[in-house]
Amino acid sequence: MKLTKFTHACVRLEKDGQVLVLDPGTFSETTEALDGAHAVLITHEHADHIDVPAVAAALKEKAALELFAPAGVAENVRKEAPDAAERVHAVEPGTAFDTAGFAIRSFGGQHALIHPQIPVVANIGYLVDEDVYHPGDSFIIPDGISVRTLLVPVHAPWNKISEVVDFVIGVRAGRAFPIHDGLLNETGIGLIEGHVKRIGAKYGTEYTHLSSKESVDL
Repeated sequence: MKLTKFTHACVRLEKDGQVLVLDPGTFSETTEALDGAHAVLITHEHADHIDVPAVAAALKEKAALELFAPAGVAENVRKEAPDAAERVHAVEPGTAFDTAGFAIRSFGGQHALIHPQIPVVANIGYLVDEDVYHPGDSFIIPDGISVRTLLVPVHAPWNKISEVVDFVIGVRAGRAFPIHDGLLNETGIGLIEGHVKRIGAKYGTEYTHLSSKESVDL
């Protein structure tokens, strides 16, 4: 499986000629990420995780493209792309399904708290092929499984570095790569990743930096 990181939270997975895209948001190169995609997974409704017009356009253009998202997101996308409504699926935590040749399991349920005066929205974390875990905007540790590849939200309005490190320690994946870094400059990325790499290694996680549009074979 080939993993390509795009700016911020978007990731593209390719296997056996099939393409799965997670969280193509407004901070990301959505058109490039969605090119040739067979399925899209959305963790939650925030614009940095779903560019609704771009996703709706892709659904209209590609008759076989399927989208999976929390119920509220799915409903909104159906309104934007009514002709593709039957290919837009609502996902609840604790479920399993197959799409585009990938096996998916869902976890979590809620976005991490940003502030008590900001409503908490639904958030789904996805485990792909019992390997890659994309948590969206949450540090929920998936239960009952062993994650091999962890995507780490390294920076956000809802987290701090101790929580990032504790998430990596708690999941204890063999390898980890960054996501949710679109608001950081090089100095900030280096600072945070230094802590994650150093402390994560003590617990068996090899953390590797990926720049936007950089790929790695899993």
